[in-house]
Amino acid sequence: MSEEMKKQQDPPRAVKTLKATGAASAYQKEWFAGLRKRVESGEDFGYLNADVPMEVLRAMDIPFVVNQWWAAICAAKRKAPKYYGLLRDAGYRDDLCSYCATAFAESMDPEDKESGPWGGLPDPTIAITRLTCDCQGKIFQLFAKNHGADFYAMENTVPRKVPLNWWDLAQNDWEELYDTERLDTAVEELKELIRYLEMKTGKLFDINKLEEVMNLINEQEEWYTKIRDLIAETSPAPVTVVDTINAVMQAQWQRGTRWAADHARSMYEEIKAMVDEGHTAVPNEKYRLMWLGRGLWHDFAFYQNFEKKYGAAFVWSMYLAMGADAYRRYHVEDDPLRALAARYIGMEDFLHMPPWNAQWFLKEAKHNKIDGVVYMVPENCMQAVEGSYFIQKTLEDAGIPVLIFKADPVDARKWNRDTMTGLVEDFIENRIINKGGK
Repeated sequence: MSEEMKKQQDPPRAVKTLKATGAASAYQKEWFAGLRKRVESGEDFGYLNADVPMEVLRAMDIPFVVNQWWAAICAAKRKAPKYYGLLRDAGYRDDLCSYCATAFAESMDPEDKESGPWGGLPDPTIAITRLTCDCQGKIFQLFAKNHGADFYAMENTVPRKVPLNWWDLAQNDWEELYDTERLDTAVEELKELIRYLEMKTGKLFDINKLEEVMNLINEQEEWYTKIRDLIAETSPAPVTVVDTINAVMQAQWQRGTRWAADHARSMYEEIKAMVDEGHTAVPNEKYRLMWLGRGLWHDFAFYQNFEKKYGAAFVWSMYLAMGADAYRRYHVEDDPLRALAARYIGMEDFLHMPPWNAQWFLKEAKHNKIDGVVYMVPENCMQAVEGSYFIQKTLEDAGIPVLIFKADPVDARKWNRDTMTGLVEDFIENRIINKGGK
C-alpha cells in the first residue's frame, strides 16, 4: 500500500491539550517496557479482565495487564483489523466481542510477537476473568491455551435488591447497598484467589499492603471526583473527553500506586488552572454532549468533529464519572477484603443493568447540563447492550434527546466516518438545535 493510500485510510489524529494525557501515555509505555523485562526474567504475569479485583495482584506485586486496556492500545495502534482477520481465517465468527477477543486474536499472529504494540504482549502465565457473560470465559480459556497460561475463572453474582441512588451508598454503606450473602460469597472468592496466587507465584499476600493499595485508590478517585464536578460546573468546559478518557482510563489500570494518585492530583491542578485562566476547550461551546459507551479507540478525532461547525462539545464519558462514583470505598481498615468485594461486585450492575445504570446516567446528564446524548452500542457484546432501550427511555422522558448507533470501539473494519458524522450532525441539527438548544 502506498503512503498516500495509507494516509487516506487512516483517520486524523485527535488534538489533545492536557499535559496529563501525554504524561499518562508516556508512563504506560515506560511501565510496559519494565513489565516485559520482569516477564523475560521469569516472573509470573497475569492477564485480567477489567472487572477482576486487580488490587489483590497489586498488593502481591504480581505484574499484570488489563484486557480492555490492551484492546484499546491495539485499536489505537491500528492493529485490530489485522488481528480480527486472523480470527476469521482461523474459522471463528467475525463478530466475536472485540474487547474480549483482541488479545486472543493477537495470540494467533504468526509473525514475530514484537510486531505488536510496544513490542507485543508477553506470554502470560495466568489469565483471569469473571463469568459475566456466556462467551467471555471461553475466550479467556482459549487465550490462555494459546499462551500456555493457567486459566482462572471467578463467579459473577447478581443483585436481589436495586437501590436507585447507588452512588449515595457505595462509598460508605455497601452493607445496605448489597445483599449480605453476595458480599460473603465475594469475600470467600477473594480468599480462594489469594490462595491460588500464593501457590502459583510463591508470593505471600499481605493484608496491610492491600489496605495501603485501597487507600491510594480512594485518594486517586477523590481527585477524579473534583475533576468531574469542576467540568460539570464550568461552562464552556475547560477540556473534553478527548483528553479525559485517555488520561483517566490509562491511570485507572495503575490504580493503587503512588504514581496513579499523584497523576490524578496533577490532572486536577492542571484543569483547575485552566478554569482560573479562562481557558476553554471549545470557545464557541453552545451544546454539551454526553458520550455513552466505550471509547472509540480507533478514531478519537471523531469526538472533535462537531466543535467548530456546531459548538458541540463532548464533555462527559463514563471513565471519569465512574472513577468519581463507583471506585471509592471507605472504612477500609475495618475489613480490606470486604471493602474490595464491595468495589468489584457492583461494576456490572452500575454499568450494564437498568435501572442502576439508567438512573446514574440521568443524574450525570443533569449535573453536566447535557443537551444531547450520543450512545454507541456495540453490536457484538451482550454486556454493552446494557438495557439500551431503558437507558434511552429514561433520558428522553427527562427531555434529553438520545442518538443510538451501532459501532465497534476497537474494530475499525466496519466504521465509516462519513456516515457516522452525518448521523451525529443530523441529530444535532434536528434533535438538539431545533428542539430549542441554548
